[in-house]
Amino acid sequence: MSITSHYPTVVQFGAGSIGRGFVGQLWSEAGYEVVFVDVVPELLTALNERRSYRLRLAGPDRFETLTIAPVRAVDGRDREAVAGELARAAFACTAVGVGVLLQVAPALAAGLARRCAAGGGPLNVFLCENQLHCSDLLRGIVARHLADPAAGDTLGLVETVVSRMVPLMSAEERARDPLLAVAEDWRMLVADRSAVVGAPPDVPGVEYVSDYPGHVARKLFIHNMGHAVAAYLGYLRGHATIHEAIADPHVGLAVREAMAETCEALCRQYGWTREPVRAYAADLERRFRNAALGDTVARVGRDPLRKLRPNDRLVGAALLCLDHDVTPLQIARGIAAALRFDPPGDPSAGELQALLQQEGLDDVLERVCGLPPAGELAGMIRSAAEPLGL
Repeated sequence: MSITSHYPTVVQFGAGSIGRGFVGQLWSEAGYEVVFVDVVPELLTALNERRSYRLRLAGPDRFETLTIAPVRAVDGRDREAVAGELARAAFACTAVGVGVLLQVAPALAAGLARRCAAGGGPLNVFLCENQLHCSDLLRGIVARHLADPAAGDTLGLVETVVSRMVPLMSAEERARDPLLAVAEDWRMLVADRSAVVGAPPDVPGVEYVSDYPGHVARKLFIHNMGHAVAAYLGYLRGHATIHEAIADPHVGLAVREAMAETCEALCRQYGWTREPVRAYAADLERRFRNAALGDTVARVGRDPLRKLRPNDRLVGAALLCLDHDVTPLQIARGIAAALRFDPPGDPSAGELQALLQQEGLDDVLERVCGLPPAGELAGMIRSAAEPLGL
C-alpha cells in the first residue's frame, strides 16, 4: 500500500533532534510532506505507522505541543528509494552530523541523475551541519558519483546556521514516545543565499543572507561561546542546568561580559552596526534563562577537548578579540573553567584532566589550544586559572 500524499515533498536526511526537533517543523508548516531518511529501524517503523510526530516547544513561560504531519520515512540504506524521493522532491535537507554527511553523497548523486534525466529543476539541499565549508566536501564526493559532471551544476548545497537549542531527552521520555521531540521555540534558520541554484525555496523561518561567513562567526563566537562559558563556570559553581547557572550573578555577569567582548570584536571585523549585535546577545541571554528547556551544563560543556581547539568557540573567540584590540578577560575565565570541567561520563573531559596531570597547563595550552606559552592569551588563561587551582 502506498503511503505517499498529494503534498509536495521535502527529503529530510536525519530524523534526529534537529531533523524532527527543528527543520521538520519548518518544512511541515510551509505546506510540505516531510520524507525522513534514516537508518534506525524503530524510527522508520514509527514514522510510517503514525505519519506524524509530536514536537514539544519549551518557551520561557509555557509549553506548546505541536503535531507535525504529514510525514513518512525511507530507509537510508535503500539508495534507489532515496534517489526516487530526491528526483521528485521540492528540495532536501541534511541534519546528520558532519561525520555521516559524506555517506549521503551516493544517494544525492543518484537522485540528481534521475532528476536531470526527467527534466526536473535544480535540487537545493540545506546543510544543517554547523560546519563552514562542509558543502565543498560534499560536492567533491557527489561529483565522483555523477556520470554527467554537468548535473552537478543543478545542485545547490546551501550551508545553514542552526540556532534552535534542542536538549537531550531522558531515556524515560524516549521510552514513552520514541518520536517525541523537545526544543526551544526559536524558529529562525539562517541560509547562504549565494549557494542557492535558481529560486530559493520560500519557507517561513528561513532567512537567506548574503554575508553568510559573518553569521557563522556570530553563532560560534557569541552563541556557542556564551553557552560554553555558562556551562563551564556553572559547573564550577555547582549548577546542574544552564538556566540555574545563568541565574547565578557571578556566572550571568561573566557570560554577559564575554558575549560583549566578542560582539565588539565581530563588529570591528565585519563593520557591523553595534546595536543589532548587542540585541542578539541580549536575546541569547534570555534564551539561556529558559528553565522549561532543562538544558544541562553536562550536555553543553560536553567534549571540552574539541571546544578548546584553536578555531572553536572559546579560543577562537578570544583570538578574534585580540586581533581587534579587545581584551577577552571573561572568555579567558571561561577557558580556564573549561580546563576544570570533569563530570563523570565525559571521556573527553577525563582525557583532558589526565593531560593536565601528566603534562601540565602550559603543554595543554600549546597542544590542545594551539597557544604558545609565552603568548598574551596563554598568560591571561594562566592568570584566570590560578584561583581555580590549575
